[in-house]
Amino acid sequence: MMLWIASVAGLAVAYLFGATPTGYIAGKLLKGIDIRQHGSGSTGATNVLRILGPWPALVVLLVDALKGAAAIVFARWFYPWLATVTPPAALDLESWTPWAVGLAGLAVLLGHGRSIWLNFTGGKSAATGLGLLLALSWPVGLGVATVFLAVLAVSRIVSLSSMLAALAAIALICGLEQPLPYRLLVIAGGLYVIARHRANIQRLVAGTEPRLGQGARSS
Repeated sequence: MMLWIASVAGLAVAYLFGATPTGYIAGKLLKGIDIRQHGSGSTGATNVLRILGPWPALVVLLVDALKGAAAIVFARWFYPWLATVTPPAALDLESWTPWAVGLAGLAVLLGHGRSIWLNFTGGKSAATGLGLLLALSWPVGLGVATVFLAVLAVSRIVSLSSMLAALAAIALICGLEQPLPYRLLVIAGGLYVIARHRANIQRLVAGTEPRLGQGARSS
């Protein structure tokens, strides 16, 4: 029983990493506003860029990415440590740890998009997902970052860049030799990021999605 309680506690820590509302905090500290009531309503770096400017957006982007990386680093430390204080027969470390890391990855993505501190609202988890990928498998993370920047340079549309980067993550994780739990994490996480962009997809189809430098429409 204690093993399962400790395992769930580890996932809760990963969720709370993600749930830290960086963009919301930036809005409160810099302008005394709830950023969810401005622009697109998201707490992510793109909306911060539109409302607060480039430097706050850069800080939010980096911190959000670090949240994803921190959850993976924590899980890779915590679950092997848990095995050292658990009878060997109760926990197969080699087979359990990748699954635990995968669940922690999902937890941090969910935390960013559905923060307990913001009544289960939040960002779209793209930056957090990038940090997660860099910690999980840096070749995949670098490949995804390259796709994002290339699409952004051509289109100047952050949402399109994020969704194509999510698809690239799925393709790369499946094309490279990675544990099954990591593949399932990236597939589920990539689809989650795309699903969080539903309103953006509608605007892309309608031709009304703003580009960098343009004002945001409410969503």
